[in-house]
Amino acid sequence: MLATPAQVTVVAMPGTGSDAHFATRAFSAAAARAGMGFRAVEPDPRAVIASCITALDETAITGPVVVAGISLGAAIALEWVSRNAHATVGVIAALPAWTGPDTTSCPAALSASVTAEQLRADGLAAVVERMRASSPEWLAEALTRSWHTQWPDLPQALDEAAAYQWPTLDALAAIEVPVAVIGASDDPVHPVAVAHEWADAMPNGRVTEVTLSEIGCDPSILGERGLAMLAELTQLSAPR
Repeated sequence: MLATPAQVTVVAMPGTGSDAHFATRAFSAAAARAGMGFRAVEPDPRAVIASCITALDETAITGPVVVAGISLGAAIALEWVSRNAHATVGVIAALPAWTGPDTTSCPAALSASVTAEQLRADGLAAVVERMRASSPEWLAEALTRSWHTQWPDLPQALDEAAAYQWPTLDALAAIEVPVAVIGASDDPVHPVAVAHEWADAMPNGRVTEVTLSEIGCDPSILGERGLAMLAELTQLSAPR
């Protein structure tokens, strides 16, 4: 789809258990520098997938979109784009976690499922305390905020994420819009090999790598890298 930056809105979706605040930090600065509109999706923990799809549908009515997603948000982005390529300029898929519907070995799905069980058994305060002890400070701060906001529906949201079926290689191969895939080279929950697998499978996919430390220092690296790659694949302007 040909469009000028001023006609385009970047719609950003966070990962499992995360929120619009982090999606804004990741993508809004790059969108502004590129002269695009911006919307961060606040997932409804009682209907995570549906609320993200609804936000995308609503925004696409007003004009073309760049769909940006982190982890689960990246998979939802491609699900929506598979039916709405006509409304899509490009996709930024950051930190994809898995390929295919069998998630029995998917670290992100397993983590979400176990965390939901712990929340129901031990309560929010205890699980947050354990999460903070085992997570980088930036991630602990982000999840502490979003988990409190999504409580008491957080376990339901995590269960929905754990049950979500990630795109198959055939589904990825059918995505013809430009897709910028960003993997984290040191993230065991989102294996960087998955990012390369996604990019290789898509006709107009391209991949780059960052580190978790880089994301922690400045989440906007996701938007900067993503829009820069899309600028190479489309006629959009890169962030200045």
